[in-house]
Amino acid sequence: MRRPPPGFRWLIPLIGCLAVLAAPTPAGLSPEGQRVLAVIVLAIGLWGLETLPPGVTAVVAIVALVGTHAVAGIREGLAGFADPIAFFLLGVLTMGVAVARSGLAERVAHQLLAHGRGRAGALYLHLLLAMPPLTLLLPSASARTGILVHVYDQALELARVPHGAPLARAVMMLLNSVNRLSSTILLTGGITPIVAAGLIGTISWTRWFVLMSVPYAVLLALAAGSIYLRYRQGFRARITVPAAPARRPFSGVEWRTALITGGAGLLWLTDGFHHLHPTLPALGAWICFLAPGIGVLTWRQFEQEVGWTNFFVIAASLSLAQGLARSGASDWLAGGVVGAAHRVAESPWLVVAVLLVASSVVRLLIPNITGFLATTIPVAMSVGTAAGLNPLLCGLIVTIAGDAVLYYPAQSASSLVVYERGHLGAGEIFRFGLLMTALAAVVVLAVALPYWALIGEPLIR
Repeated sequence: MRRPPPGFRWLIPLIGCLAVLAAPTPAGLSPEGQRVLAVIVLAIGLWGLETLPPGVTAVVAIVALVGTHAVAGIREGLAGFADPIAFFLLGVLTMGVAVARSGLAERVAHQLLAHGRGRAGALYLHLLLAMPPLTLLLPSASARTGILVHVYDQALELARVPHGAPLARAVMMLLNSVNRLSSTILLTGGITPIVAAGLIGTISWTRWFVLMSVPYAVLLALAAGSIYLRYRQGFRARITVPAAPARRPFSGVEWRTALITGGAGLLWLTDGFHHLHPTLPALGAWICFLAPGIGVLTWRQFEQEVGWTNFFVIAASLSLAQGLARSGASDWLAGGVVGAAHRVAESPWLVVAVLLVASSVVRLLIPNITGFLATTIPVAMSVGTAAGLNPLLCGLIVTIAGDAVLYYPAQSASSLVVYERGHLGAGEIFRFGLLMTALAAVVVLAVALPYWALIGEPLIR
């Protein structure tokens, strides 16, 4: 699809930002909150229309936050750069570079192509089937994506698939939007399930798995099928299978890379015992990869090959999310859900519909999934209680609605990793996000609610 002209790509975000700033401040929203929302409209527009390089837009958002006095000074504007998630991403990106530089990515890529025997669909299917078991080894979707994106980029290059070809876009969209879903099936699968379970209340690992495995498995299958249909022309032709290199034993560099990556994965998998923040294993791996005599990367290689755009964008999105929370704008957005739901409280299904629609709007405006969950889950549960619905299910509904979608890469560290490879455009990601919004609603209404009633958690108390 042809990109809009440069003037249009500047004009629309600026008009949206100025319109929010010029509008009368709504009741219950602070002036600072209104300014934060205006900056978010500007940032989403610039990111979505690809007006500027994503890292530059991230800095524009910080300057706008401080310049409009939406936050209390430069320290608050740069708060996202001190958030652990930004440094977690840095460690994960370094893992991916190490896997590529060590030769592990090429080794695995040759195996994938040889096993697929020139069938494009086999490459896609292997990735899809590998996601659930890989979740047990690397619970973090960002860590899996950071490694897999190098493996599959190498496989596509070896198979001589052109950059941005339908097959390449299908594989990258699977990594971008579907890989994350397999993590949320497990309570230990990353930030989303941990934060959601903490906000909803005490839920055991087994109970979370029982409640979420079926809805997420169906959502994952529907998303993967949609990608296949969208890029089906890329699966019709056979792909090149390069001659396999002579069998060689694992080198010392490959062994060290595998051991460091596996060690970080083991620490992530066992965080229920040691309670270390996920960032610490990531930074520990980062240290090991760059330590002389142990690591596999030089500092110069790290500087040149790690995608610094990812760091700037995720840090800026965290600053925006914190600005929303501090200004009260996130609570104001969530309060709109309460008012809308109370007006249709007599109909449980309309309440669910309001929660789904409102979650999509709030998710569009809140870049960070943690900020989204912290804002919407308490409100959804209070709405459910007031309407005589099961509050647990109301919390799970907004979790699914928010977690299933990505409207722009800044909303997810794993999406940023994929977006940096250049196969997918921001508009393409946004359109698939709209499709996932619809699929999430279908899964909630047609699969999750009947399934939850079947296992003893009906919607109506």
